Amino acid sequence: MVELRSHNPALVQQLVALQRQISTIIKGKPAQIRDCLACLIAGGHLLIEDLPGVGKTTLAHALSISLGLKFSRLQFTADLMPSDLTGVSVYEREKASFVFHPGPVFAQVLLADEINRAGPKTQSALLEAMEENQVSVDGTSHALPEPFFVIATQNPSEQLGTYPLPESQLDRFLMCISLGYPDALAERELLAGQDSREALRALQPLMNPAELLAAQQAVRGIHASGPLLDYLQALLAATRSGQWFAEGLSPRAGLGVLRAARAVALLSGRDFVSPDDVQAILPQTIAHRLRPRAGAGRGAREQVRAMIEAIPLP
Repeated sequence: MVELRSHNPALVQQLVALQRQISTIIKGKPAQIRDCLACLIAGGHLLIEDLPGVGKTTLAHALSISLGLKFSRLQFTADLMPSDLTGVSVYEREKASFVFHPGPVFAQVLLADEINRAGPKTQSALLEAMEENQVSVDGTSHALPEPFFVIATQNPSEQLGTYPLPESQLDRFLMCISLGYPDALAERELLAGQDSREALRALQPLMNPAELLAAQQAVRGIHASGPLLDYLQALLAATRSGQWFAEGLSPRAGLGVLRAARAVALLSGRDFVSPDDVQAILPQTIAHRLRPRAGAGRGAREQVRAMIEAIPLP
């Protein structure tokens, strides 16, 4: 049970109900569901990297339905063109002018399925949408809905037909999570339960876009003390020291970590950020932005966890 110490307990209860509802679809993954909601109420884009068939697309559907957001799905393929994402201007004889026909990106949640199967031109069009909340077609900028999120799924890079995402695009994802296989109990519930598509159809929105924007505003009001910011700066400096990673984090990444930690604090029913919030969210918010130094012998997430252990708490 969440201990309510927030100035807005009704919002916290609403967020708790959201987590419970999504847990009826994605079983046995409470930490990942918390991370997804933290990412969205922090106003960030989400990357889900895992093997096919573990529930990535189902999770994106459950999030969008529960948050009451307009949803659009686009399957990324090697021959996908930027216009397939953004839309096109078509000449209409009756109007004697070109009329813009919006593409699937004009939704509040865009599910970019298997994002790393598309080529660089399409990735560039998506990058503008993620960074600027707009797309440019034939020299004209078109604003995207508010709020706007990209939830992207990605297959492991060793699978055939995948392209590595550029660092500039990875940096636009606030978080990267992995679902992994379910445990035995959760898998038994999946096998014995109803089909996931039927379960999704039974979901009801527990929030609307205006309430989600209010939650994002509440996240910005979560207090971060001076010692907490000192701790965060020590972590950022450690990534730049050369001891753990080839290159360190940018200031933008540091701001993203703080936003995510504030969101986790709100989900926990608190109006202040604790070091535990930073530690809980750090691997998911920075590992996809970093490369371990040569000869480290560990992946980025393992390096982040080792770095956390080495930096003293405030």
